[in-house]
Amino acid sequence: MTSRRPLVAIGLLSASLVATALARAEERPARAEGKSPRGQQRQRPPPRAPPPKFQAHPPGVHPQGPTVRQHPVRVLTPTVVSRRGGKWDHWDHPDVARPSYYWDWPHVRSVTCTAEDSYGDQYPVTETAFRGFGLANMTTVEDDALDRCYAESGQDSTCYLLTCIHN
Repeated sequence: MTSRRPLVAIGLLSASLVATALARAEERPARAEGKSPRGQQRQRPPPRAPPPKFQAHPPGVHPQGPTVRQHPVRVLTPTVVSRRGGKWDHWDHPDVARPSYYWDWPHVRSVTCTAEDSYGDQYPVTETAFRGFGLANMTTVEDDALDRCYAESGQDSTCYLLTCIHN
């Protein structure tokens, strides 16, 4: 009788391992279909637009004026903003062409957008990325940079979005 106990324990252990392996194998197709292991539909991010066809710049003058300035350019200290937006009043700026960003969003830790005024001074704004931060949140950071440029440049209405970078 005592010699059968180890065999029964080994048999039960083997059966539980086989049952666990079968349960995991059944979960895999559900994950491939976008469902969680419990059968719930997972939230998918909205699809991003395909990149536009590349078009070279026309020869001649840079659209924003000369790239070599006749005076030193001031780059102000970046201002960190939260999700709620910056401390500047929203400037009702004209529509701007929003760039398409093809970044690896889950690995983006912070985003800095810089706006430039007609004198060449640059106004950077930085926002720390959070879980779920993506293309839809970039409009807020871009607008904060434009709002800062307008407010701190003496309401220069020629402020434009210079660039956005991430790290």
